Amino acid sequence: MEKNIAVIKGDGIGPEIVTEAMKVLDAIGNKYHHQFNYTEILMGGCSIDAYGVPLSDEALNIAKNSDSVLLGAIGGNTSTSPWYQLEPSLRPEAGLLKIRKELGLFANLRPAYLYDELKGACPLKEELTEGGFDMMIMRELTGGLYFGKRSTQEEDGQLVARDAMSYSETEIRRIAKRGFDIAMKRRKKVTSVDKANVLDTSRLWRKVIEEVAQDYPEVTYEHMLVDNCAMQLVRDPKQFDVILTENMFGDILSDEASMVTGSIGMLSSASLREDKFGMYEPSHGSAPDIAGQNIANPIATILSAAMMLRYSFDLDQEAKDIEDAIEKVLKEGYRTTDIMSEGKKLVGTKEMGDLIVSHL
Repeated sequence: MEKNIAVIKGDGIGPEIVTEAMKVLDAIGNKYHHQFNYTEILMGGCSIDAYGVPLSDEALNIAKNSDSVLLGAIGGNTSTSPWYQLEPSLRPEAGLLKIRKELGLFANLRPAYLYDELKGACPLKEELTEGGFDMMIMRELTGGLYFGKRSTQEEDGQLVARDAMSYSETEIRRIAKRGFDIAMKRRKKVTSVDKANVLDTSRLWRKVIEEVAQDYPEVTYEHMLVDNCAMQLVRDPKQFDVILTENMFGDILSDEASMVTGSIGMLSSASLREDKFGMYEPSHGSAPDIAGQNIANPIATILSAAMMLRYSFDLDQEAKDIEDAIEKVLKEGYRTTDIMSEGKKLVGTKEMGDLIVSHL
């Protein structure tokens, strides 16, 4: 298989962690006789420095004509970087919003996985997380309250703010299909999260979910109110496989789930459109304070590359090989500084990448 990947190393620790992910992808390519062709493009602060904009039209076109995008991290220190003296449309994060919109990325995947070797970092009681847990939060990314009409105006002598939340059947159906497709690659269970006891949008959400579920007889599904889901995530996270939900609920629940794992440096993510195309990135930021010191944890980015193999290229075994290699390295006691604990072996960014490759 031959695939063209647009690579955005970005700012801060981005170049370091993406380099290690590419190293792992190349090892997989050699093992399974795949060819991954990389085209590096600029986005974020580095693009501002080079071109005066956070994402150039040329870079965007390269991304559009690739098979997927691998992203490191963008941005810098918001209090000291000159990038944040610019108007909002020219700041680093504007490039990220633009590329998501232009590429039509409507589905956000946020895995939350607790390695048994890292259970000490989890804030929950050990009896709740014995054996670890493995869930995927599927969040609708381009609709709902965040994209509705909003206003603030004076009425009867006081300010009144309004935010409108809306979803169409089409928007719900496409994210539902993607959620059930993901479940088919996992443990075949979907938990659809809504607030159907209050909201019309949630009642429509629930109706469409039930219709889509009929096309996936192998997948079991359930409905859960969002407040109950928030409670269940800290009561019994092992019960979840795929959590499927709308934009705002997904925003909140995915952050809660990431905290339950104990280390954001281990968390990958993906943003997908209706075909196989996706953009893959770690959940953490650019960490400019540790950039260039060879201490950043590359595992989240390497796991993001594994997600790319699985969800954009349908290379499930290759993705599993990467995940298994990471687990073996952790079992051997190797740690970067963010997940270091007493009695373990401290390694740097490059060394962690080399160790993972050695198990491939």
